[in-house]
Amino acid sequence: MSFTLKNKDPNSEARIGAIITKSGTVETPVFMPVCTKGVPKTLTTNSLKEIGFDMVVANAYHLFLKPGHKEIKQYGGLHSFINWKNSILSDSGGFQVYSLSPSSKISDDGVEFKSFIDGSLNFISPELSIEIQEYLGSDIMMIFDDCPKPDSEYSRVLESINRTKDWAVRSKKSKKTNSLLFGIVQGGIYEDLRKTSLEHMLEIGFDGYAIGGLGLGEGQSRTYEITNQICSMLPKDKPRYSMGIGKPEDIIKSVELGVDVFDCVVPTRNARNGTLYTKNGKINIKNSEFHMSDSLIDEDDINHPCSNYSLGYIRHLYTSKEMTALSLMTMNNLYFYKQLIEAIKKSIKDGKFIEFKRAFLERYQNEVN
Repeated sequence: MSFTLKNKDPNSEARIGAIITKSGTVETPVFMPVCTKGVPKTLTTNSLKEIGFDMVVANAYHLFLKPGHKEIKQYGGLHSFINWKNSILSDSGGFQVYSLSPSSKISDDGVEFKSFIDGSLNFISPELSIEIQEYLGSDIMMIFDDCPKPDSEYSRVLESINRTKDWAVRSKKSKKTNSLLFGIVQGGIYEDLRKTSLEHMLEIGFDGYAIGGLGLGEGQSRTYEITNQICSMLPKDKPRYSMGIGKPEDIIKSVELGVDVFDCVVPTRNARNGTLYTKNGKINIKNSEFHMSDSLIDEDDINHPCSNYSLGYIRHLYTSKEMTALSLMTMNNLYFYKQLIEAIKKSIKDGKFIEFKRAFLERYQNEVN
């Protein structure tokens, strides 16, 4: 298993690569649909196959709590359990033990927390996090990290990067399978702490590197600054993963800075809230202008998963609170993201990424605004 760099845009840091996992080859840049509990909300994994995704992201924290990593291992692993033959990246749960359990107690040993499902007391250490991910059969695993809010006090973030270094060492030492293991760069909004955390991860050595703790309220410009700082210092022969970053404009800018891997709940969550992503910007299906509209989401794309359904019909389903509306809208949004990634890759191969970026954002943001 390895990473190969295949193409590089001449006018930016945008690049095309290939991550080889035990389940196949994943061409980058890649967007991973979020399958937190082993499924994209409102869809099945068959829908993801039809759209053409090569990798999904699942969450070790959620699957540990229910149905249990040991139960999934007995089932034959997560691939068998969710009927997915392509690659799976698993998040270690470092973020969720804080965000979903405000009363979590952190120590150098690990994190004690109450289950958000039934209130039961649980404990996850770096060693258990890796065990969970290996039992799932993940192709790419993440280290267990200490992930405070990015604007936490300097002393708290300093504590977190030192703890993350220790947990990264323990995560790597406890790894027993041939799954890939990615390190995570923390450091909040502090440039010097980001640099130190990156040096920690490079010193330990991993199959890939992730930028953690972004998209949590630090602001778009700060997100780009941190992304640029980290990417400029990372080795070119390893994949870079921007965790949780996934607005279309953020993906394009991050690709320009050298990021390879993305995931985000934005396309699926926004679908459930009535937002459709289109090549001409976002539309709100709740708006009255779409009442009984016979227009399609994309009149020119016969392969679009919603090509047989008008906006008027989708709006009718949504306002009638029919679950089918959420499925159709989620398929549209994930299809949009897949097509966006394919267009980005083509522009890099053609040496025209900057032109693509300019044309896409002008059209997309003008429509949005």
